[in-house]
Amino acid sequence: MSEFTYSGNKFCLNNKEFTIISGTIHYFRVLPEYWYDRLLKLKACGFNTVETYICWNLHERKEGVFDFEGRLDLVRFIKEATDLGLMIILRPGPYICAEFDFGGLPSWLMGYPNMKIRNNNLLFLSKLDSYLVRVFDLIRPFLITNGGNIIMLQVENEYGSYGNDKDYLKAVADIYRRNKMDVLLFTSDGGTEFMYTCGSIDGLLAASNFGSDPKQAFDVIKKYRPDQPLMCSEYWNGWFDHWYEEHHTRSGENTAQVLDEMFGMGASVNFYMFHGGTNFGFTNGANHFGKYQSTITSYDYDAPLSECGDLTEKYYQIKAIIEKRFSISENIEVQNSTKIAYGNVELNEFASLFDVLPEPKKSPSIMTMEETGQDFGYILYSTELVGPIPNMPLVLEDVHDRAHIFVNGELKGIIERSHRKDEVRVNLEVGEIIKLDILVENMGRINFGPYMFDKKGILGGVRLGDMNHFGWKIYNLPLDILPQSYFKEVKNTPIFLRGYFNAEIIGDTFLYLDNFTKGIAFINGFNLGRYYTTAGPQKSLYVPAPLIKKGLNEIVVFETDGFESNVISFKELHNLG
Repeated sequence: MSEFTYSGNKFCLNNKEFTIISGTIHYFRVLPEYWYDRLLKLKACGFNTVETYICWNLHERKEGVFDFEGRLDLVRFIKEATDLGLMIILRPGPYICAEFDFGGLPSWLMGYPNMKIRNNNLLFLSKLDSYLVRVFDLIRPFLITNGGNIIMLQVENEYGSYGNDKDYLKAVADIYRRNKMDVLLFTSDGGTEFMYTCGSIDGLLAASNFGSDPKQAFDVIKKYRPDQPLMCSEYWNGWFDHWYEEHHTRSGENTAQVLDEMFGMGASVNFYMFHGGTNFGFTNGANHFGKYQSTITSYDYDAPLSECGDLTEKYYQIKAIIEKRFSISENIEVQNSTKIAYGNVELNEFASLFDVLPEPKKSPSIMTMEETGQDFGYILYSTELVGPIPNMPLVLEDVHDRAHIFVNGELKGIIERSHRKDEVRVNLEVGEIIKLDILVENMGRINFGPYMFDKKGILGGVRLGDMNHFGWKIYNLPLDILPQSYFKEVKNTPIFLRGYFNAEIIGDTFLYLDNFTKGIAFINGFNLGRYYTTAGPQKSLYVPAPLIKKGLNEIVVFETDGFESNVISFKELHNLG
């Protein structure tokens, strides 16, 4: 039987010393058609291991309904890594952070009144147990103890940055053990004593996460775990972006220098990220450090492989350090993908959102997305106001995250969490009636810190002055299904626009929406993610080649704010700001 363990400060693979040189590639942020390419480039760079989180929120979007197919085919990803001879580290969570919606937790958890996440809450643990049983049944044949290549499993994730409930950590570890996850289990936490000690438990290897100053972090490991190997389980060699920020970069020279330091200390390393990929659809998360900040669609992370899988200067500088320290036995040829500029496309078919609404739920009071069973997308609240109303302010209590306020179909104001709060007043004569529509976008649930229980929609109700308004129609708009009927007449936003382009040659491309403001884009029904042209830094959306068909291709844009022209463009170069 194969085994992976450690003795003193050395990892051992089948009784031979083994230095983990690992890179993170999230299967759920990369199309399956590109998994092999990204994994091959990992191996060609000299890495011997791949690491990935497992995302509960996508594998179980609806409670009890599991999805491990297509983009979520975890087994296929494991097999492709195994075929390349890569060792595998899996991090099932339940919490994964990852700048992913709700830190990878499913939003339906928030629909339970007594739910408390990430602590020794029996309700939370029971839901977790049901999910992990499914995951473990899938991965068990691939554990190294069963002849596979999975050498390590992480229990929880950076728990020392969230809480100190050791009973909870032990309960999660017990779920692993009951399901015969008999490989090396570990925790990972920030490199300070406080986080490291709060997030680790006896009996599990404890690794550290950081981007610089390895000596400081490794000194903490040596102090509290002198008889285990040094491991940086997340080497932050780049960083992620929020809307309204500058694009983050880190030099390859500095990245390689710190890596060399860690190898010189005898440490094992996992690059976070080796290849960042994309927050397709509505899957991006958010942070809240004094204000709400939504993460952009691109998860390029300034990683060694770019968002589209291209080899960067950082890639070669890292490879040189690995070659110097360990030598790279195989010379594997890898190359960048073909890029195509498909040019301008005119979107000349239109459908108003208000003309294609689904059947509503009726409720006396406002309900959140979670209370209606919705996870991603938009939610629309509709009602009528009847006069007399004497010039009173319309108050939306606690908008999560961005609300458009329409009166009789005309936009009157926008409220964006932490960024904008237009005043809207209502002044009606006796018997005068207006239609009020409030479209709210879920811009991503908070994925880190104390404010993670981040419900979406309008949380506290709608008032006229101090008076609560009741009597609502609520429309769930996850946009899993796009409108089928379009017209030539341009209508007011929010609006769907549709156009077509022909592709004779297939390649990666980048979608520019310079004439648009804010919304989402679809190609052949696939949700590419959000654009927010006026906020930046991201100016283009990555369109992977497998989404493009030879011949006619459909592009749909859902615009909420307004557009200057109905022309979009496909170019060869990405612009992340």
